[in-house]
Amino acid sequence: MSGKSKIEICANSVESAVKAQEGGAYRVELCAGIPEGGTTPSFGEMRMARQLLQETKLHVIIRPRGGDFLYSQLEQEIMLHDIKVARQLGADGVVFGCLTAEGNVDIPAMKKLMNAVGDMNVTFHRAFDMCRDPKEALEQIIELGCTRILTSGLEPNAVTGIPMLKELVEQADGRIIIMPGCGVNPSNILQIAEETGATEFHFSGRSSYESDMIYRNPKVSMGGTVKIEEYRKDVTDPAIVKEAVAVLAQKDENDAIIEMKLKEKMGKSRKKKNEFDDDDDDLD
Repeated sequence: MSGKSKIEICANSVESAVKAQEGGAYRVELCAGIPEGGTTPSFGEMRMARQLLQETKLHVIIRPRGGDFLYSQLEQEIMLHDIKVARQLGADGVVFGCLTAEGNVDIPAMKKLMNAVGDMNVTFHRAFDMCRDPKEALEQIIELGCTRILTSGLEPNAVTGIPMLKELVEQADGRIIIMPGCGVNPSNILQIAEETGATEFHFSGRSSYESDMIYRNPKVSMGGTVKIEEYRKDVTDPAIVKEAVAVLAQKDENDAIIEMKLKEKMGKSRKKKNEFDDDDDDLD
């Protein structure tokens, strides 16, 4: 998509990543384990996504498990290996976040991971929404060198989090990108954009499809304690992505027109002022 606004799609598969590209997404965040909030995808998923995404940027979540964001030394080593794989496969960026038991940004762990990213972009993900002090965390994440923060404004969804998102955008003041996510869709993306000042947005845009399986055993479930619909498939819907892209493109166009008119008005004002100053010179 063109313009200053950008859409990132949370892609739960390579198929979803390709559909996101078809819909005009600027970037995808490739994830596995969506019921757990997103975990690191496999080598094969990363490789195929990189091969098929020619127009859309590829970011890969680095999260070794679901649950909290307090990672052991062993888990941090796993994350380092996964970052290395993502870099070697040509990912444009990686997505991770580490916290201490007290709910602060884990600076030592983050520095260790940041040292491994090379020239890839880094998004600090929604671990941010679990921070004790978001304003302090924002400054620390900027200092670490991250490119953006994915956040719902510490609320259940981005619409509810609009007040905090607005504060974060203002505090960031262009030093880092604040990217609203969680519950974002074509019907509310304009409201979020206008009320927060954010220019990048994260959502899944998925539709659910019936499985092609004919034989089904209703007595057995593979989901364990996490209940999932095993005979339905959720895939990013390019029509939903296109709708959101169109909404933001119209906003960008309107903003550009307003900016142009303001510049013209200011130019005329300066011209009148200069003419007035010339008249004063004549009085001398």
